[in-house]
Amino acid sequence: MTSDQCETTSQCSKQVLVDTARDGNGGKMRLKKQLGLMEGVAIILGIIIGSGIFVSPKGVLREAGSIGLSLVVWGLCGFLSMLGALCYAELGTSILKSGSDYAYIGEAFGSLPSFLYLWDAVFIFVPTTNAIMGLTVANYLAKPLFPDCDPPDIALRLIAAACITGLTLLNCWSTRVTTQLQTLVMVTKLLALGLVIVGGCLAMSRGGVEMFDNMWEGTATDPGQVAVSFYSGIFSYAGWNYLNFMTEELNDPFTNLPRAIYISLPLVTVVYVLANVSYLAVLSPAAMLSSDAIAVTFSSRMFGYLSPIMPALISISTLGSLSCHIMTSSRLCFVGARNGHFPDCLSLVTINYLTPAPALAFLCILSLLCLSNSNIYSLIDYAAFVESMFILLAIASLLYLRYTRPDMPRPIKVSLAIPIIFLLICTF
Repeated sequence: MTSDQCETTSQCSKQVLVDTARDGNGGKMRLKKQLGLMEGVAIILGIIIGSGIFVSPKGVLREAGSIGLSLVVWGLCGFLSMLGALCYAELGTSILKSGSDYAYIGEAFGSLPSFLYLWDAVFIFVPTTNAIMGLTVANYLAKPLFPDCDPPDIALRLIAAACITGLTLLNCWSTRVTTQLQTLVMVTKLLALGLVIVGGCLAMSRGGVEMFDNMWEGTATDPGQVAVSFYSGIFSYAGWNYLNFMTEELNDPFTNLPRAIYISLPLVTVVYVLANVSYLAVLSPAAMLSSDAIAVTFSSRMFGYLSPIMPALISISTLGSLSCHIMTSSRLCFVGARNGHFPDCLSLVTINYLTPAPALAFLCILSLLCLSNSNIYSLIDYAAFVESMFILLAIASLLYLRYTRPDMPRPIKVSLAIPIIFLLICTF
């Protein structure tokens, strides 16, 4: 290669914002650092506050059997997520690699377990979650058009497919635009939940508290049934570990990663519990269980002619979550291909648009295939169970590394009791 060619190559590398420096990746290509604290918070909130809180309350209430236990489940799911997030803060600042669970499992247990995790995540969890989010957007977009009946199943699938494909194209175009969009979407999410909470407070000020008189009536006693209620709740908090998928792209990860977690999780937990109290102040348990679009039913009863605002806000919110999930999960596929666990073509980055487009397109196809099942609640139980297994392995890797590599640099080191408690709960 001539000196002119080398100079051209260097300029091209700077232009596409892709760095191949040797700082833990063995000279392998990685995406350049361009995310700060605000983008980190927006990514976490962008994924967590999405389809779950507008769909899962029905699943939690149905399995919990009573209002009291359902609220306890929501609070405990937030506490459990915070414990897990603290563990991931240690892992993310100790192992500065993108890929989250994939990177941590590989660091602790070797190539084979991380390879098995990667294939399960890419072929099961990621496309299933994308399908859930896409169908949720479709439900909220179509519900106002079919106020007295359920929207046609084929229409929901087509809308979901259009959303997944369109947002994949957006992510292929620009990572920077996608992350900046998350900041705007984050405001929309909090506004939608703020309207729910304000509406609930107004209802309770007018005497809407009778639902809480016998709040423990009908409480489920079957451990399996209670566990399923936790699956639905945990699904609504899913995403607290997704910033770890993009550690290599985060500026000053030692500071910004844990700060983003500490800001996001307590905020989400408080908002989720208040939102569920507000739902129950306006809707009876029977009304919640009969609705597939709880927030729309809530707004139609609470806000009257202003009720169409809620489906619009929720659709934007869920679209933002879907876009963010598509962006972060593509990094898992990208890193896996970079390590030789997927075909090399999936580790390529486009020069013109600066994004891992092959990985994005591959996951888009898998997500569209998952739309063959349009039952959101069966998909939620399926995805939540698989994700719980993944997180369990990641926390086990933290404990294993504490034992086998006690001198490993750990900028953040949590109490050993936290991963042990979290691991026991996940095992249950």
